[in-house]
Amino acid sequence: MKFPSLNIALLGAASIASSVSAFVAPPSSAVTAIQSKNAALFVKARGEGYGAPLDNISEAVGNTPMVKISDRLCPPGRTIYAKCEYFNPLSSVKDRLALAIIEAAEKDGSLKPGQTVIEATSGNTGIAVAMMCAQRGYPCVITMAEPFSVERRKLMRMLGAKVIVTPKAGKGTGMVKKAAELAEKHGWFLCHQFETEANWKFHYDTTGPEICNDLKDLKLDYWVTGYGTGGTFHGAGKYIKDNSPGTKIVLAEPGAANLIGSGIKTERNADGSPKDSHPAFAAHPIQGWTPDFIPLVLEGGLEQSLQDEMVEIPDGAAVATSQALAKNEGILTGISGGATMWAAIETAKKAPEGSVLVAMLPDTGERYLSTPLFASINADMNEEELEIARSTPSFILEPVEA
Repeated sequence: MKFPSLNIALLGAASIASSVSAFVAPPSSAVTAIQSKNAALFVKARGEGYGAPLDNISEAVGNTPMVKISDRLCPPGRTIYAKCEYFNPLSSVKDRLALAIIEAAEKDGSLKPGQTVIEATSGNTGIAVAMMCAQRGYPCVITMAEPFSVERRKLMRMLGAKVIVTPKAGKGTGMVKKAAELAEKHGWFLCHQFETEANWKFHYDTTGPEICNDLKDLKLDYWVTGYGTGGTFHGAGKYIKDNSPGTKIVLAEPGAANLIGSGIKTERNADGSPKDSHPAFAAHPIQGWTPDFIPLVLEGGLEQSLQDEMVEIPDGAAVATSQALAKNEGILTGISGGATMWAAIETAKKAPEGSVLVAMLPDTGERYLSTPLFASINADMNEEELEIARSTPSFILEPVEA
């Protein structure tokens, strides 16, 4: 079945980048008005406290806030809210997935006390699984393909996990097959994040209700998301359709890896894992999105026709929008968050006036320091910063000549 697709031009990304460099801070009177208006919107008064102390870190998963995007980025006459999943304890939406898998496996007895937990991941799931294993006392092994950011490897090792890096040539299917081999050989518990129903069901029970409950009396016209495993799309999307059938779901994927748009299905092994790499896959910069196969969890949502529109993200748009969110909104999200917000902005441009949209921001920008997201951000002072430093006489750190 074909869905309407928003044809994307690089002009959109260039436009966002241009608006960032041209941004001028509003006058102080406008800032005061904004602050006064926002003060009335706090759910809790500052100083009131979080609530009762938590028994362990897993209790901090979920109930992430939605933040309104200003008219510096949001098209006039529309409202976009960002669902900020980096408020989870390990700073990504995958904290929900890891908690769901571990708790489900403990409940059904497939995970035994002291058993090693293993999973293949682009990083965020591995970090979340390592967190849960550290908290519950399970040894943890992660397989991760070579191209993903080194920060993620270090974070997992900081949490006590062993990280097995697989060759770049093997892509996502390579790290998945390596995890399966190791689990079979050593008798370890394999998370199966791409296949397990615990994945999408947790989003049905938490992420979807959070969005609908927080909006209360507001009508949700569009919900925008991308996909990695497809758990958020499948679970939260199903809940939203069940409880707000008029909401249109917009699903985004990289233009360079147009797997869904190709119409070609992934061939599967008996356990639902992919047999081979998808023929429509090509390398793309949106880490955590669109592996080189269509996950079984994602396929389950697609078969229910949960999506109303598909959006292809062009090269450069995700990074430009993530940078725009940081510089204009103070929202520090990763490349996938930039991609989702770009899709939301493009959708808003075509949406009827008064439309309300929610876009998922899966993780924090701090997870991308060694990636193209920060390639243009220098550690050393530039000429403008040096000029400011030299405007007073003391403590000037002059650059050392090469």
